[in-house]
Amino acid sequence: MSELKGKTFFITGSSRGIGEAIALRVAKKGANVVIAAKSDQPHPKLPGTIHTVAKAVEEAGGKALAIKLDIRDEDSVASAMAQAAEHFGGIDVLVNNASAISLTGTADTPMKRFDLMMGVNTRGTFACSQAALPYLKKADNPHILMLSPPLNMKAKWFKNHTAYTMAKYGMSMCVLGMSEEFKADGIAVNALWPCTVIGTAALAMLGGLVKPENCRIPDIVAEAACEVFKKDSKTCTGNFFSDEELLKEKGVVDFDQYAVDASKSLQKDLFLD
Repeated sequence: MSELKGKTFFITGSSRGIGEAIALRVAKKGANVVIAAKSDQPHPKLPGTIHTVAKAVEEAGGKALAIKLDIRDEDSVASAMAQAAEHFGGIDVLVNNASAISLTGTADTPMKRFDLMMGVNTRGTFACSQAALPYLKKADNPHILMLSPPLNMKAKWFKNHTAYTMAKYGMSMCVLGMSEEFKADGIAVNALWPCTVIGTAALAMLGGLVKPENCRIPDIVAEAACEVFKKDSKTCTGNFFSDEELLKEKGVVDFDQYAVDASKSLQKDLFLD
């Protein structure tokens, strides 16, 4: 029997991309999945809604609850957590995946975009973690997982996109602090970051800096995330994992299976030396 069967996952930003991939991966293991994202209607340029993912989760063998949610609104976040816990009888895992990106310099970053990145990445992660806490305290083997990078405090990771780096590092600082803060409650707080750029709709926000053929597919991150969820929450906390690290530990040797195009070179992700 799967260790994740019957567990309830609250996944932010799960209407597409990595969030959707994690939702489908745990659904195949018999999990309950809360698909929490803003996209409840089809977007003219982006695929997926909370409803299409909910249908896919059910088809994959899981149980789904679609909730339209803007994680910048703390009242809506608290309401969504309560709804999820009531619907499934609790919350076992929170995946803070929702993120906003703009790889722009200081002069080219409008304050509206700055506020969006800080509001979604840092503030949203904090708000969701705070709201999930009462439910996670009651769970068996509770986990919070941030899709955020290791804290690499070198100027080169700030100079070209200070605002974005600050916003993503805010998520990682939550890992650093909350992992110690929640240790007494047995709640694991970890981060996961891909070694290469992942081919998702977010590539469109990079202005052509990365081509899809130089990326890996979201499945590699989803598979790695499941390895985190299976770990003992009382002993595995405060880590900044990479997808390759976790899958190598699992015994995976063929990483070409995750490439968009195995014949092309891969683009290394940000924040990794």
